[in-house]
Amino acid sequence: MPKQDAAYPGSFDPITNGHVNIVERVGDRFDKIYVIVMNNPQKKYLFSLSERVEMVKRDFEHMQNVVVDVYDGLLVDYLKNHRIYNLIRGLRAVSDFEYELQMAHANKSLLPQLEVFFLMADTKYSFISSSMIKEIAQYGGDVSKWVSKFVEDRLKEKLLK
Repeated sequence: MPKQDAAYPGSFDPITNGHVNIVERVGDRFDKIYVIVMNNPQKKYLFSLSERVEMVKRDFEHMQNVVVDVYDGLLVDYLKNHRIYNLIRGLRAVSDFEYELQMAHANKSLLPQLEVFFLMADTKYSFISSSMIKEIAQYGGDVSKWVSKFVEDRLKEKLLK
C-alpha cells in the first residue's frame, strides 16, 4: 500500500520534545508530515509566529520528510487544499482525549475522508505541556530535558531579560 501524507498541527508555543517525539514515531509511516504552526488571533502567544516557525524548523532539521508550514484558518481547509487526509494528534492524558475526540468528530464531519490517528505520548513526556514549560522557565527552572537547546535559549531570552 502506498504511503500518504499526514498533518500534525499545533500552536507550538514553544515546541517541546514531546511534540518532536510524536512526529519522529510516525515519521517512517508517511511520505511527508506537515507540521503546521497554527495561528489563532484570539490566543495570546509568548513567541511570535515567525519565532515559533523558526523553533519548529530547527527541531525538525533532522527529518527529511517534515514540511513546516503556517496556517491561521480552519484546519480542514488546509487539509483539503493540500489533499492531506491523515491527521496526527498526541495524547498525554484522559483530559486530552475528551477535547481531541470532539475535534476529531467535528473535523471528520467537515472532511469525511479524514482519518485521525491518536498517539499516546511517550511516558517521559506525558506530563509536559508548553504552558508548564513556560511557567518553569519564567522562574529560572531547568527545562532542558523537555525542550531542545535552541528552544531553551529562546525561552531564556524571552523570559529572563
